[in-house]
Amino acid sequence: MVEIKPLIIGNLTAKVPVIQGGMGVGVSLSSLAGAVASEGGIGVISTAQIGYREADFDDDPIGANMRAIKSEIRKARQIAKEGILGVNIMVATRKYEEYVKAAVDAGIDLIISGAGLPMELPKLVGAAKTKLAPIVSSVKSAQVIMRYWWKKYQRLPDAVVIEGPLAGGHLGFHKGQLDDIDGLNYDQEVKAIIEQVNGMAMEHESHIPVIMAGGVYTRTDMEHYLEMGASGVQMATRFVTTYECDADEAYKQSYIDAKKEDIVIVQSPVGMPGRAILNPFMRRAKEGQVPHGKCHLCISTCKPAETPYCITDALVNAVKGKIEDALLFCGANAYRATKLEHVKDIMDEFRP
Repeated sequence: MVEIKPLIIGNLTAKVPVIQGGMGVGVSLSSLAGAVASEGGIGVISTAQIGYREADFDDDPIGANMRAIKSEIRKARQIAKEGILGVNIMVATRKYEEYVKAAVDAGIDLIISGAGLPMELPKLVGAAKTKLAPIVSSVKSAQVIMRYWWKKYQRLPDAVVIEGPLAGGHLGFHKGQLDDIDGLNYDQEVKAIIEQVNGMAMEHESHIPVIMAGGVYTRTDMEHYLEMGASGVQMATRFVTTYECDADEAYKQSYIDAKKEDIVIVQSPVGMPGRAILNPFMRRAKEGQVPHGKCHLCISTCKPAETPYCITDALVNAVKGKIEDALLFCGANAYRATKLEHVKDIMDEFRP
């Protein structure tokens, strides 16, 4: 039986080695992140279109998002005064630098960053105490980031998150790889990444914990990766069906109602494959363009005139519970949800 230890990231210690994955748009905000942090894990707020509820979001999405970053971090701190809070900021976000600086100014403990390689993240954070955790899906991406950060900034990641092919939302894999996940033999890649990170840490007399994400749903899943050398896990899908999750109840119910065959790989309008629940909206999107309004300046790779639908509109509909007109991102295990749970009960399952 594997020993479960606290997750140590620099001077931060999470009593439960669980990071709650960041979920945009609006699925993981202050309520969920604060609840996880107050139970000894690391709660994560997604900055992706975080200001969707602001009155001026349609006219000034960037300004609305900047205000919401600060207000959501402040509200999460009120819930978990002594807890550890992070933000997930996608590298592909337009005005990425401004999002990073807003989170740092708000006193965030940890920035987790993927959807691209966060090559300049150390420069943007500067001398702040904020810890940095890039998301990688391959040995190569881990090597590139660590070597570049050290050469240019004399800094290593404070932690590394491995996101596997069973994760929800946008994925760092090609469509062909996702069609044959078993053929990827991804556990071997996980071991190789852990070995690479540990080697770099030893070389510089440092400690870099590796956190496994994607497909983690139970304590048994966590123990599997701890045995392989990971220091903790990141879970997102499991936390969607909690009372504390910031999404509408209809969104949560879509997970509970989903069957395994309903969870499919889709092509996101921003050019990346993703995992979602097949619903009437996705069927319409396959047949032709779904009309949409003005651009909300979300992802730098999006070309509004060419997209089959607006991903911001589709994800805002999801979090508001308009599920017939929504993109319902989810992890591969979403179908395993059968009821709503409290965050505390989930965290109790993962405690040392």
